[in-house]
Amino acid sequence: MVLGRGLLGRWSVAELGAACARLGLGPALLGSLHHLGLRKSLTVDQGTMKVELLPALTDNYMYLLIDEDTKEAAIVDPVQPQKVVEAVRKHGAKLTTVLTTHHHWDHAGGNEKLVKLEPGLKVYGGDDRIGALTHKVTHLSTLQVGSLHVKCLSTPCHTSGHICYFVTKPNSPEPPAVFTGDTLFVAGCGKFYEGTADEMYKALLEVLGRLPPDTRVYCGHEYTINNLKFARHVEPNNTAIQEKLAWAKEKYSVGEPTVPSTIAEEFTYNPFMRVREKMVQQHAGETEPVAAMRAIRKEKDQFKVPRD
Repeated sequence: MVLGRGLLGRWSVAELGAACARLGLGPALLGSLHHLGLRKSLTVDQGTMKVELLPALTDNYMYLLIDEDTKEAAIVDPVQPQKVVEAVRKHGAKLTTVLTTHHHWDHAGGNEKLVKLEPGLKVYGGDDRIGALTHKVTHLSTLQVGSLHVKCLSTPCHTSGHICYFVTKPNSPEPPAVFTGDTLFVAGCGKFYEGTADEMYKALLEVLGRLPPDTRVYCGHEYTINNLKFARHVEPNNTAIQEKLAWAKEKYSVGEPTVPSTIAEEFTYNPFMRVREKMVQQHAGETEPVAAMRAIRKEKDQFKVPRD
């Protein structure tokens, strides 16, 4: 189905979403609409820490992190550099830092161009395969973005050098933020391309899961609806999953992001964070959390997403 500019010009994202629903065309067509640039950005103001979600490619997110005290900024996974430069200019910020979660092209593929557009940037990451890397980090490495404190968390599995970035404002009552790339998604986790179930268990439960419960989670992709449909398959009677899915469908239908979540929320509906729960283990046919993690990841890799 081809949508011409005239149709897109006359209809809002909400109207198009409603039309898709009435016609039973669902997320597939909406996904193509998002691909045409109708996904909305969102700015989350956490006092002196401001985060702008910048939709990229088909379902990626880049994140512009701004310290309001100094106007210094960092960008997480700048796969579309020109869009980043425009956002920085809009906020009147000074971009100093690139935080790369992992080497895959849809996260690190814009680094080389961005450093040409903005010379002198510090490019952080945990993998030598990351383009334009200037500062290689390891678990618990720290850095500053203005007055914001950034702690690097090693979460190998999706890739062996994957890093999540935990950001706090010292002596602030505002919740922290964590940028999780393709390790933790809303209601899901990344595929185990270069790691094991044991590594993902440690990443989700022992590293990210031990962050403050109110930590806002900014993940690398808009995968929420499909993740929640799998979560519903694992735990059909979990009301937290049902409520989050209804909410996510509404957000998606008007082009709005379903990010951020919080660490506390993820423990209520994310099956990969819930592998210690009896209901998840029973579904997996396992009695041990790592084995359950392995089983449900294998199942999700083959999961046929239902239309409803």
